[in-house]
Amino acid sequence: MAHLFEALRLRDLTLPNRIAVSPMCMYSAEDGVPNDWHLVHLGSRAVGGAALVFTEATAVTPEGRISPEDTGIWNDAQLDAWARITRFIEAHGSVAGIQLAHAGRKASVAAPQDGGKPVAPGQRGWIPVAPSPAAFAEGYPVPHELSEPEITQLIAAWRTAAKNSLDAGFHVIEIHSAHGYLLHEFLSPLSNHRTDRYGGSFDNRVRLLCEIVEAIRGVWPERLPLFVRVSAIDWVEGGWVIEDTVELATRLRRLGVDLLDCSSGGNHPKAIVFAGAGYQTAFAAQVRRESGLATGAVGLITSAAQADHIIRTGQADLVLAARHFLRDPYFGVHAAQELGQTASWPVQYLRAAPTGSTPR
Repeated sequence: MAHLFEALRLRDLTLPNRIAVSPMCMYSAEDGVPNDWHLVHLGSRAVGGAALVFTEATAVTPEGRISPEDTGIWNDAQLDAWARITRFIEAHGSVAGIQLAHAGRKASVAAPQDGGKPVAPGQRGWIPVAPSPAAFAEGYPVPHELSEPEITQLIAAWRTAAKNSLDAGFHVIEIHSAHGYLLHEFLSPLSNHRTDRYGGSFDNRVRLLCEIVEAIRGVWPERLPLFVRVSAIDWVEGGWVIEDTVELATRLRRLGVDLLDCSSGGNHPKAIVFAGAGYQTAFAAQVRRESGLATGAVGLITSAAQADHIIRTGQADLVLAARHFLRDPYFGVHAAQELGQTASWPVQYLRAAPTGSTPR
């Protein structure tokens, strides 16, 4: 079996190890433009030995942002700012990945440090959109129900965002279809109450995600991998279940998706989540086993031994860490040292590296 520091080949791209920085919102952009904070935050994780460094959820339209402080990639100013960051990430041995997203009915909220409550139009906010006019939770506005022409426009926005991502120097795209945001809202019967071709049956509820995959694959080079993040289950009776995820993964593999990033929940405010160490890894294992699609494991993965065990036992092909990378930006090189692997250190830091480390 593979181990945490075995290379992972996806199409023509080779990751030097199986450690990725999971997307984490920083709520620090202005007009969707990333800045010095994003450069230092993402760049330090590349210096720290992660093979793949993902941006935060990056909106494909202004209304697709979670908060007014989120990043975007719908215009040239954003593209140029991201290009500076991707150059740094890739100059230090990592691959730059972008998570393309639309927040749907959970959009237009204040940043967590500002309370996280919905922001009204005229106060830097906007009317959120969704598959159906059903608010996420008490205190949230009723979203605008997307018409079919508006859905067509959104698909075009995802295609444009993919083109911009390529021009900005990214080598992996992840489509965000999890955590109760727009594409997850279409997938789940908890939030999709439509009666047209985008609602009702399983085939109809997965239609938008599949059409977006096809649109992106039409402009994203065959040589580069495409990921999708999903909530493998809703944690609510009557919602999306793991069997749905396996079937979706099988379809996405045929459409040119290379890896399914398996998270969970986020689409219902009263979901009861049984969280614990590696609590979502079983979802990645089942999807990998039953669909034949490569998977990523994420969620309370906090040690090198745990991450290595996930890979060695064939539960997933890639480990994504979020909060642990906030605690330790150099988790990649520290994990190599802990597991007895040869660590690759930036040449600028070699004087402090353990004996046997190699320059990067």
